[in-house]
Amino acid sequence: MIVQACINGARPAGYHANLPLTVDAMVRDGVASIEAGAAELHIHPRDHTGRESLAAVDDTIRAMRRACPGTLIGVSTGAWIEADAATTRACIAAWRERPDYASVNLSEPDAPAVMALLDRIGVGIEAGLATIADAKRLIALPDRPPLFRVLIEIEEEDVTKADQIADGIAQVLADAGLSRPILLHGFDATVWHFVRRARERRWSTRVGLEDGLSKPDGPLSSGNADLVAAAVAIFAPNGWVR
Repeated sequence: MIVQACINGARPAGYHANLPLTVDAMVRDGVASIEAGAAELHIHPRDHTGRESLAAVDDTIRAMRRACPGTLIGVSTGAWIEADAATTRACIAAWRERPDYASVNLSEPDAPAVMALLDRIGVGIEAGLATIADAKRLIALPDRPPLFRVLIEIEEEDVTKADQIADGIAQVLADAGLSRPILLHGFDATVWHFVRRARERRWSTRVGLEDGLSKPDGPLSSGNADLVAAAVAIFAPNGWVR
């Protein structure tokens, strides 16, 4: 059970005054998030223009490892980042400063090929499941590589519907006997609901400006470390996270 910090995601400049879009800002927020209680970091590297970029992974991971030695660091492989399947795979294959794991969205057509590539180069796979159909696809993959973790990431913001989807995904995994660590998180309106649900289920969770900008009681947060501290207070009220 951990709290992961997701510090920027695909959020645009202007989403929050302290959204980290440069390497220096990501390092700053990564360090602050770890100090606030985050056990891992999930980052969307950006190029010099602030655009998400898989080619920027090397410089970002290198700087982050210098600042946070020993901390597990993951990145996204979202198809929208390079907007071309062949380019996505070429960028990943060219990584020299490899992350510990990378998330792969099972809703994306090229997910099986991206997963196979990550497995070949020794990068852990976070299987991202946003729907029950995603979970069924994962289970049905004929040559599914070993998974670092299952990421249940619910985009539906109606709490009742979101719970139904999360429960349905968990049931598909259970029925298939797929036993891997699970990290559950929501977006915007459901962020804190799923932090609490993850604690109840003894799953991991994540918070950060990728997922939402408000604190549990409603006000705008000051940034990633503020969100992490609030999640840790819910997730491990006695200061204990394992």
